[in-house]
Amino acid sequence: MPRRILALETSCDETAAAVVENGERVLANVVASQIDRHRVFGGVVPEIAARMHVEAVIAVVDEALRRAGVPLSGIDAVAVTHGPGLVGSLLVGVQVAKGLAFARDVPLIAVHHLAGHIYANRFVRPLRFPLVALVVSGGHTEIVYMPEDGAFVPLGGTLDDAVGEAYDKVGRLLGLPYPAGPHLDRLAQEGTPRFLLPSPRPREGDRYALSFSGLKTHLRRLLEEAEARGETPPAADVAASFQQAVVAALREVAAEALRETGARQLTLAGGVAANRDLRGALRALAEDAGVEFVVPPPELCTDNAAMIGAYADVLYVHGVFADWSLGAAADLPLAAASLPGREAPPGPTRKAAAVIPRFSTEPVDVGDNPGITRG
Repeated sequence: MPRRILALETSCDETAAAVVENGERVLANVVASQIDRHRVFGGVVPEIAARMHVEAVIAVVDEALRRAGVPLSGIDAVAVTHGPGLVGSLLVGVQVAKGLAFARDVPLIAVHHLAGHIYANRFVRPLRFPLVALVVSGGHTEIVYMPEDGAFVPLGGTLDDAVGEAYDKVGRLLGLPYPAGPHLDRLAQEGTPRFLLPSPRPREGDRYALSFSGLKTHLRRLLEEAEARGETPPAADVAASFQQAVVAALREVAAEALRETGARQLTLAGGVAANRDLRGALRALAEDAGVEFVVPPPELCTDNAAMIGAYADVLYVHGVFADWSLGAAADLPLAAASLPGREAPPGPTRKAAAVIPRFSTEPVDVGDNPGITRG
């Protein structure tokens, strides 16, 4: 019998619901975006985001069930993002999920937002463990080691701004609309990376650490000094230089993780995973390292509920359910998402002396996932 999970995601400014079958097939994936409402402010306003979730969530759930062709009575569990994220936004999804699960007398499943991003890759290709996952989005930048299914070992990440946040801030300096990531990526394709910028990797300390605030500040000063001289650096060249520095740093930490862990697979996840240069750099890295590279299609990189359903299925199979006291957790460590008994100790497992097979790194068709839609 197929397992059908209704999943909700409201951690930031996307109201999303999906119906996922057996954790691998998307029957419906509906996202109501708030970007137009927040664009005038140049970023997400938490209070507005929460109110807009309240207005949209029931209609989004109804639409997901309609597109899936599954009545609420045909749902085996209800899953929801309970953290990390904006607490007001999270609470909307959590309360609706609790109500639906209680009314249907089915299990309630609490899912970590970043675990969902990683498991979005499950819709493309089976996850092969051990693996290394690079999660890059507007609010998060983490390099994660997974020795087995449902086991998350954070290796490192940003010390300040998330990479997507850095893209938005640099985009603002260049006069690009919010969210700036896609616009800056397109602009970078037209430019030449002729400006020497500092690496986002600290010179000392944790080899998996990243810092993007200094890179943003350096660019701001570069533009201010050019303006003082009466010059205007080509925006495309500035974008290309910024993107080259970011992609190089992310590639370096991913390469370090692959060398140290002996992972069989490299996965990319999060909204910034749609970036063309980053995808290309990590695909080439995986090919050189002889490991499989997996990245979701762009519509499953940004926040969506299908990814929540993907990891919820793992929790469902292992009987990991939430009770009615479930609340929102604005700050929630990824290690907390591990299955019981799979909470790995800090730090990576050393690479074993073994031959690592070479896998295809060609792009993969998402196959029979008719429900991958956006709107």
